Amino acid sequence: MLIRMSSEPEQQIGVGTADAFQRLWTPHRMAYIQGENKPTGPGAADGCPFCSLPAKSDEDGLIIARGSGVYAVLNLYPYNGGHLMVVPFRHVADYTELDEAETSELALFTKRAMAALRAASGAHGFNIGMNQGSVAGAGIAAHLHQHVVPRWGGDTNFMPVVGHTKILPQLLADTRRMLAEAWPAG
Repeated sequence: MLIRMSSEPEQQIGVGTADAFQRLWTPHRMAYIQGENKPTGPGAADGCPFCSLPAKSDEDGLIIARGSGVYAVLNLYPYNGGHLMVVPFRHVADYTELDEAETSELALFTKRAMAALRAASGAHGFNIGMNQGSVAGAGIAAHLHQHVVPRWGGDTNFMPVVGHTKILPQLLADTRRMLAEAWPAG
């Protein structure tokens, strides 16, 4: 995608050509769009990222915090900076499959995620939710996960509206470190 940010006549810009930031792209989104690394079955051996992430270090897995039944992890394809998910360790697809302890800890981690995001980034509000089933928009429907998306006044601009692209001003590793440091003790 080429987005012109000046009134100069459009010119052909080749790959690797210095363009004074007139070309904005998010090639990492193509992996999501094309369904790369989508699970083929119910467990880590079948490619479920939510089952395999806990075996990684927090830094390598972008895990912010771990509990006994759930963990908080940054979304690789975020809608906004700081977009994270609360995920049960146990591989379940539906919210009704959680036991009482998992349900309680998922709620507690959602509260802690909001507190950490407010402390670390001054979030003004949040979109919180889960898509149950692929027909409801779940990218990985086989493993339940709840999204916590921080929002700020005026955070929707021409990029997502016209360019269908979100600009994230921070590397995910830096965001993970910032949120882990701000995560409330418990």
